[in-house]
Amino acid sequence: MSDSQTSPMLFNVTEDDAGLRLDAFLVQQCPDFSRNRIQTELSDGRILVQGKVRPKGFRLKAGWQVSFDPSPVKALEAIPQDLPLNIVYQDEDILVVNKAVGMVVHPAVGHPDGTLVNALLHHVKDLSAGGDPLRPGIVHRLDRETSGLMVVALNEVAHTKLGQQLQDRTIGRTYEAFSWGQWDEDKGKIEGDIGRHPRQRVRMAVVEREGRHAVTHYEVLEDFGFVQYCRINLETGRTHQIRVHFAHCHHPVVGDNLYGDDRRVQGVHPLDRVMAQAMVKGSRRQMLHARMLELVHPRTGETMTFESKLPGDMALVLDGLRKGT
Repeated sequence: MSDSQTSPMLFNVTEDDAGLRLDAFLVQQCPDFSRNRIQTELSDGRILVQGKVRPKGFRLKAGWQVSFDPSPVKALEAIPQDLPLNIVYQDEDILVVNKAVGMVVHPAVGHPDGTLVNALLHHVKDLSAGGDPLRPGIVHRLDRETSGLMVVALNEVAHTKLGQQLQDRTIGRTYEAFSWGQWDEDKGKIEGDIGRHPRQRVRMAVVEREGRHAVTHYEVLEDFGFVQYCRINLETGRTHQIRVHFAHCHHPVVGDNLYGDDRRVQGVHPLDRVMAQAMVKGSRRQMLHARMLELVHPRTGETMTFESKLPGDMALVLDGLRKGT
């Protein structure tokens, strides 16, 4: 646990923040804290506006100060838990898992258990340490609401070699997603350095300075006019990369609560609006799935390819779009 999660903090409300609810402001400023924990801290009176306790819906004004003295929390520990796990492949060196929607990859503030790591520790005898006791075996991650394939290292040699493949960009990661609007080209390359959003700290953004180089390739598989069914390949693996790049290009992923804009459904042509509304209703999370994974086995040198079919929610959306319903 970092000091920033336990030490007192002081925030200045800027002109850009004016009018925000207190709880929304804190979510932006404190990306390491879950919404639930912020709500608890507010209820406990540990967050003050201009020196006074205020309710979560209190609207802020520019120039005010918000102080936050977080309550002590127990140190995080990764413990085995008997949780469902969809293991696609396993040998003595690697494991490939099809991560479910809603499952966090490893313990963190706000998600101390119920994660993929907790499940792995129960189902697998050995995992590589990987240098972080909260992330044993974890070579790469998927967002909580992104489903699909991940490779896990079962020993240190495998972890090192897979990590090198990731660094050398030789691990192939193919995603599929639904994105709003029509792309100018059916195939394209998105480049833009990604870093923390300068004001909304819970978000990432394409930034000119202090960002990390990021490259995303996309291809439109099916064009439904107001929405596109896309295949995406990553050259790099930055936090929220696909979601940030797609939003930056004004084609956010459908169902994305952080970077998306499902209000676009109101602007869809009346002839297609019922279909668009059904799509949004069926999108209870970002419509993004890690469909295919390609890697070189760390022991045998064999090139291995794994594929995961679209999960039920995305398959239903796709079927509805194809039928026009």
